[in-house]
Amino acid sequence: MRVARFCLAAALIAASAAPAAQLSAVVRKPSVDVHAEPNFEATRIGALEQGAAVSIAAQSGLWYQVKLANGKSGFVRVNDVRVDSAATEDAGANMRALTTGQAGKGHVTETAGVRGIDESDLKSAARSQTELDAMVSHRAGAPAAVTYAGAHGWTATRVAFEAEASRGDSGGVSAAEAAAGAETVAQNSRGLLGSLGPTIGSLLGMAKKAAPKPEQDQAAEELALGPEIAGRVLGARPLWNEPGAQQRVNIIGRWVASQTSRPELPWTFGVIDTPEVNAFAAPGGYILVTRGLYELLATDSEVAAVLGHEISHCVQRDHYNVIHKQELATLGKQTLAAEVHTGGGEAQYYAREYVDKQGATIMLTALDRSAEFRADQAAEIYLARSGMNPMALYSVLQRMAALGEQSARLAALYKTHPPIGARLDQIDERGYRGLEAYIARE
Repeated sequence: MRVARFCLAAALIAASAAPAAQLSAVVRKPSVDVHAEPNFEATRIGALEQGAAVSIAAQSGLWYQVKLANGKSGFVRVNDVRVDSAATEDAGANMRALTTGQAGKGHVTETAGVRGIDESDLKSAARSQTELDAMVSHRAGAPAAVTYAGAHGWTATRVAFEAEASRGDSGGVSAAEAAAGAETVAQNSRGLLGSLGPTIGSLLGMAKKAAPKPEQDQAAEELALGPEIAGRVLGARPLWNEPGAQQRVNIIGRWVASQTSRPELPWTFGVIDTPEVNAFAAPGGYILVTRGLYELLATDSEVAAVLGHEISHCVQRDHYNVIHKQELATLGKQTLAAEVHTGGGEAQYYAREYVDKQGATIMLTALDRSAEFRADQAAEIYLARSGMNPMALYSVLQRMAALGEQSARLAALYKTHPPIGARLDQIDERGYRGLEAYIARE
């Protein structure tokens, strides 16, 4: 019988000078079995009815330790109950109950003075080539990711995903093109500017009826935009000086990305040094997670869940499509791409032109709610494909919800994402149809 460990969480609670951490929650399902230990084979010691209030003392993997009315303690799954949001700015007790500290350092703190990355930061920040080079230096290859996955018992699994299939083409470029990078791919790209006329009148007229660009053009522009935007974010906030964290997100991220329809992108991941809880996905496979979010996570599967959500935005070209729509609506320069000589080709010019005007503000642009819900669903699919449990995403969202809607650390995230409660509701309504075989994984 496999018993998940929860000693570390209990130790964190016991060591705290604050009152014993008891996080309130409410049973969401009609009936929930309570087990003596955090595994399905353990003895059933009771049941909870829908609407019952419970207290969570600790989290063990994808199980919560709850206190029953008879004074005994037992375990329920993380999606059996819904945690209550913190009523105050300081959610330290909540995090002591839910954070095991295995992925981050367990330094979950909350202060009223947290200042996240705002639009002015991303608009004015200069591109940091040094930080970008450091980020790229941690990039993991597919063979290394396979080795890491094997050491952790993760087996790649085929799982269908309707949203992925609806794209038709995989949306990727060849492995050779991806390896060569944007500089080479862009040489053969027409680019956005090349498809528009030289005068303002014809430019605006043609923008309305511009035909979709060939796949190669879109791929080239993505690959050019990625490092330009990521470099600006890194100019606003540098990488966290924790090489282990940088290596970890890259190896886990690369394994998860390998299970998508676009494994050939130059997937690159980084943890930036800011206490807010957020993550950013730049086109072409450049993904940044904040230190605050990384430290909130407890297991590799929770890290994978966060990265899987952002990976989906890259796979589906969510931010790239927003950029494309912005440029079709607002581009007013009369310069022909054919007349531009920057040494990087037309796609590279397009990327530099866009970032010169907008900085990295696209990272704070709210996507359609359906895109965020789809990214959550994709994260679950990617987790299943990667040999992990899809419920890890639910655990992450519960952890974030416990911080409370008033949390300064979540302020920026709430500006660009649906409320966490709405995201959890969406998962509850969707259920785990098609993923039943994978939600029993520990």
